[in-house]
Amino acid sequence: MQQTTIPAFLNSKAGTADDAKKILEESGHFEVHSVEPDKLKSSIQAEVDKGAKRILISGGDGSVATAASVVVNSDVELAVLPGGTLNHFAKDNGIPTDLKEAVQVAVNGTTRKVDVGFVHERIFLNTSSIGAYVTFVRVRERFEKTFGYRIASALAFIRIMTRLRPVGVKVEVDGKMNTYRSPVVFVGVGQRELKMPSLGSRVTGGERGLQVIVVSGSSAARVLALAFAAVARGTRSASRTPDMDSFIVEKFSIELRHASANVAVDGEIVVMETPLEYRIAREALTVVVPSDSPLQQDNQG
Repeated sequence: MQQTTIPAFLNSKAGTADDAKKILEESGHFEVHSVEPDKLKSSIQAEVDKGAKRILISGGDGSVATAASVVVNSDVELAVLPGGTLNHFAKDNGIPTDLKEAVQVAVNGTTRKVDVGFVHERIFLNTSSIGAYVTFVRVRERFEKTFGYRIASALAFIRIMTRLRPVGVKVEVDGKMNTYRSPVVFVGVGQRELKMPSLGSRVTGGERGLQVIVVSGSSAARVLALAFAAVARGTRSASRTPDMDSFIVEKFSIELRHASANVAVDGEIVVMETPLEYRIAREALTVVVPSDSPLQQDNQG
C-alpha cells in the first residue's frame, strides 16, 4: 500500500476515543479526524474521494459498519481500531482489542476480502433482526443512562421476556413462502453457533451466506426452553424444530403486515420499507487483518 499517512476516523462519542486519539497520534502513521457520529460517513467519503487507499475507523460495530458502507465494493482497505463495547466484527477477524496492537495491525497487516450482508441497500457486518431484539435495544439504551452496559442489557432482557409479542411474518426463500407467528427473526452473516460457550458467534470455517433463524412461540417459557434446547443440541447449517426454523441462504425476503418496520442492523435501529429484502455480498469488503490470523480466511473459503 503506497500511502504516506492513513486517514483515521474516531467516533467522538465512543468511550475509548481519547485513548485511541493519543495512540494514533503517537504512532506517526495517521491523520486523525475526531468526528461526530452523524458526520462520520461524509468525512470518510471525502477522504476516499481524495484518493485514500486505506482508512482506519475507531469505534464500535456501528461505526465500523458506517465506514464499511463507504468503502464496500471498492479497493479501499478498511483498518479497524476496536472502540466499542462488544467489537464483534474486529473479534471475528482476529483484530486485537488492545489498541496499541490494533494500531500495528492497521499499519503492517495484510488484507482479506470478507462477506457482508445487505437489507435493502443498508450494509450490515454481523447481524440484523426484527421483533424482540429491536425492543431490547431501545430498552437497554434507556437503562444505560443509569446503569452500565451489561446491567442495562440484563434488565432489558428481563423486560422483553415478560412482554414478548409474536407477529405475523412471511419469509420467502427460493420462491417458497413460509408463514410464522414469531417474536423475533434473526439474520447473521455466516453460520452462527447455537451452543455454549459461543452462542450467537460466527462459526470459524462455517458455511457462508446469511443464516436466518425464526423463533416461534409467544411465551417467555417457550423461548427460554428453545434456547436451552439449542444449547444442549447444537445445530447444523439448516435445521427445523417445532419452535425454530434455521437455514442458510444467499438472499430472502420478509413480509410484514405494515408498510414499514423497525429493523436492528448491527445494533442500530432503522426504519425500513417492507417487504425487507436481504442478500449476501461475497468478498465485498477489504479488511486489514493480522498477517497470521486464520479466522476470517477460514470463513471465506
